Amino acid sequence: MTTVPVEQEKVEACRAFAADIADEVQRFIDRHTTVGVERTVARAYGVVGADAEGTPLVNALVDRIHRAGQAGRGVAYHLGRALCEGAGSVQEAAEMLAFSEAADLGAGPSAAEARGALEAATREAIARIDRARDEREANKAAHRVGVAPLKYVIVATGNIYDDAVQAKAAGFAGADIVAVIRATAQSLLDYVPEGPTTEGYGGTYATQENFRIIRRAADEATRDTGTYLAQTNYSSGLCMSEIAWMAAVERLDMLLNDAMYGILFRDINMQRTFIDQYFSRRIIARSGIVINTGEDNYLTTADAVEKAHTVLASQFINEAFARRAGLREEQMGLGHAFEIDPWLEDSLLFELAQAQLVRQIFDRHPIKWMPPTKFKTGDIFHSHVHDAMFNLVGITTGQSIELLGMFSEAVHTPLLMDRYLSLKSARYIFTAARHLGDEIQWKPGGIVERRAREVLDKAHELLREVEQETVWDAIGRGAFGDVKRTRTGGKGYSGVVARHPEYLNPILEVLERP
Repeated sequence: MTTVPVEQEKVEACRAFAADIADEVQRFIDRHTTVGVERTVARAYGVVGADAEGTPLVNALVDRIHRAGQAGRGVAYHLGRALCEGAGSVQEAAEMLAFSEAADLGAGPSAAEARGALEAATREAIARIDRARDEREANKAAHRVGVAPLKYVIVATGNIYDDAVQAKAAGFAGADIVAVIRATAQSLLDYVPEGPTTEGYGGTYATQENFRIIRRAADEATRDTGTYLAQTNYSSGLCMSEIAWMAAVERLDMLLNDAMYGILFRDINMQRTFIDQYFSRRIIARSGIVINTGEDNYLTTADAVEKAHTVLASQFINEAFARRAGLREEQMGLGHAFEIDPWLEDSLLFELAQAQLVRQIFDRHPIKWMPPTKFKTGDIFHSHVHDAMFNLVGITTGQSIELLGMFSEAVHTPLLMDRYLSLKSARYIFTAARHLGDEIQWKPGGIVERRAREVLDKAHELLREVEQETVWDAIGRGAFGDVKRTRTGGKGYSGVVARHPEYLNPILEVLERP
């Protein structure tokens, strides 16, 4: 494949800056937990169910512990203590701690005793992840797997049963990956709804049962077509780590999981987000799921030409955070997007430069390439051409995963036929231009080479600045996406808790082992 000149020393310097940035945040992470992390631990230990009003038991449990000022010990300590004191099961312990006024939340048995009482439950929690991972990989090995760029499409009717039908239809039309986009603002809910859902605005709720329904539909499409249909959803927001757990045990293939997306675009407290993303990624690393990061969103709030370097800088930072959570490079689906004004002269060359640069720097990563949305209009014919140009750049530069654009994106939620036509167009371009990138060379000193060099230089400078001031302050001044957030502002800050000196989380301890 044709390449652009890349100063490797500068790339390594960018990685070093990103490592320092992530290390500073990791020191904070290692001293804190959140109500989201603790709910995830409870789920991993098998705590299930909700009350008559729909409040999940894990919320009732952790909220009571948090109100008592005891969340810093970890929900595992309290569950283990209840087992030591006679509870017959983890579920019984959770119900007693959540609802019994007689339940003592103060000091009791030692952390070591609580850990011992949970030993079998800890083994089973990790085994659930491992069994799901092995079943998913065996299913993939038994079928054909799509060739990159993998064709990724969205289904989201609000009704999970309709989504299942549309997911299968997408598989028959040639999709490699199906994502059920989440209901609008679900990332702001500090709980995960129980069971299947049939109502949702702008998407369908992410729940464990909904994951199971789509997995079943995708497996049916896989058997019928002989080609593996991958499933993805969104692990972000206030329930980031809970959704990661659900996805891991329900055999999802990919998760949208970004270190900074919730901070910038959903105003979720940055301390809460950084802690939650670490635990979610520890689960993801063990499960073998591929993450998709969200740098593409920067270019919807900032100019894609002026701020392209912020995408590259954030990719380095996301990579550094992912490494610290144990993800392999093959699991790091870093994001970028085709979002330059189409009427700008040589916009195609600028897009080619950015895509080629990202592909070369992160050569082992399954890069996630996003379609044009910012400049889409109601002109569906021009929109279709815009998407075709995006597909052409994707195949030329060897992108790994392409979320296909829909020509009616600016008009309404895409219909089945719209999705079919987008898949047909992508199949045509991916076939017709399969080896185009192997046959061309960029003009030495030309527009593509100059643009790639400029983006890397600016990313290097930005990372140097962020390393000096910390990512907390960099976000505070709007360094990414032209969005400013404060360290103690945003949603979910009250759910951040300093760890007790004897904080107990046996699940995390296992996940952190080499």
